[in-house]
Amino acid sequence: MDDKLTLIDTDTQIEGKLKGKDARILGRFKGEIELSGRLSTGEGSRIDATAVVESAEIAGSFDGELKAASLVLLEKATITGKLETRSLAVREGARINGGVNAGADAKGKETPAPKPAPPGAPRG
Repeated sequence: MDDKLTLIDTDTQIEGKLKGKDARILGRFKGEIELSGRLSTGEGSRIDATAVVESAEIAGSFDGELKAASLVLLEKATITGKLETRSLAVREGARINGGVNAGADAKGKETPAPKPAPPGAPRG
């Protein structure tokens, strides 16, 4: 079934590639993550990965590169690395150390900024 959740428990350490729909990581993971659905992590989790997911809710430690259409960083989240997302919510207490590109389109490309009006053009 497509609605199964992959669970990495608090006492588990995994290194490798995780592919699937939805995953909840409570323990440690190192490698690559590719999900068509949602990634959620627990407060004690430690992730060192390159991740491409539809949505993510991070409560633990994430080190690496994370691309998601929507991203929520909870109170105890610590992010080190590069974030790319269309929608970003950061709760008070969350920490980010790295680059953030928020507001990208669905393909991860930056939404172009409006072009400035030519000199002498009326401003609206």
